[in-house]
Amino acid sequence: MNVNGTITFLIDDGVYVEEGEVVCVIKDENKEDEYDNLQTFIEAVEAELTKKKAELDFQFALLQAQVDNNDIDTEISNLDSLQSRFSSPTQRRISELQLERAYIEKNRLDRKLESLEVINQSEIRTLEIQLQRLYARLQTAEDVLNSLTIKAPKAGLAIIAESRRSQAKLIPGDDVWENIPIIIIPEDSEMKVTMKVNETEFRYINLNDSVSFTFDAMPDNWGYGRITKKLPVGQPISRNSKVKFFEVEASLDSFLIKPESGFTANSKVITDHLRDTIVVPQISIFNSDSIQAVYVKKNRKYELRQIKTGKSSLKDAVVSEGLQIGEQISLIQPKSSLVSGRKLLSE
Repeated sequence: MNVNGTITFLIDDGVYVEEGEVVCVIKDENKEDEYDNLQTFIEAVEAELTKKKAELDFQFALLQAQVDNNDIDTEISNLDSLQSRFSSPTQRRISELQLERAYIEKNRLDRKLESLEVINQSEIRTLEIQLQRLYARLQTAEDVLNSLTIKAPKAGLAIIAESRRSQAKLIPGDDVWENIPIIIIPEDSEMKVTMKVNETEFRYINLNDSVSFTFDAMPDNWGYGRITKKLPVGQPISRNSKVKFFEVEASLDSFLIKPESGFTANSKVITDHLRDTIVVPQISIFNSDSIQAVYVKKNRKYELRQIKTGKSSLKDAVVSEGLQIGEQISLIQPKSSLVSGRKLLSE
């Protein structure tokens, strides 16, 4: 089914639909023309079949009349033959020849009648087979046209797919063709979350990393899952943009309350688990004389403290040495007048 058409009706994105409800209508002028042409051709073949049957019936009737007339002539010749016994030899011979000619004509007409019946059936059968094939093609064309009115196969949340050309949600007037998604009604027996992340974050994420979810529409709900897929090919964040996003999928394996399909989820990917560690924001770490340091609050002033960091992300860093639990640090570099001292790891 090579469909190439234009959307004329499309249900709103994110609405709940019932099974059998019309969700999209596509107009394909080529398929409509194909259907109309088939109908016209079928009407012509049907007319030809009717005409052929009438012509053959007429020929059969004429030939049958000739056969009937010949039967009468044969009967008359038989009577003449009986009377010829009292006639001269020449007259008897004439009667015999007439009777013989009548039998020959009868045989010829009988064979012609049989041949006409065979021809009749053959020509009609050819047209009937042609019509059967045309009816099948017409039914296929009708099925294609009916399929352009898309109905929901089940009840659920209708999610409009993105156009492969504009990367935006499909709208009426967009061109569509076969094998592209238009509307998705998610299967809720297995739920997943699709995330779009930038290239830097994409590098840190690995398959089977744990993910926690919260939902804007359900503030008291939460969920957990794992990273199940990373698509390696990035997509421009907008047309002609050099900035790309990468698609990552995660399973939604457990939740407090089952969310509906189509909900927006806030995702937190856990790339590693570290026990008994101190974590500080990256913005609180400063480079001073080739060392990493933080400003630790000491009464009303700050001490420049060298630290050693371990694993880190774009936002946070693990401090393996130099800080104690409960110490307060500054997120901005304090004025020099507020810095009271400096402490290195070697001290």
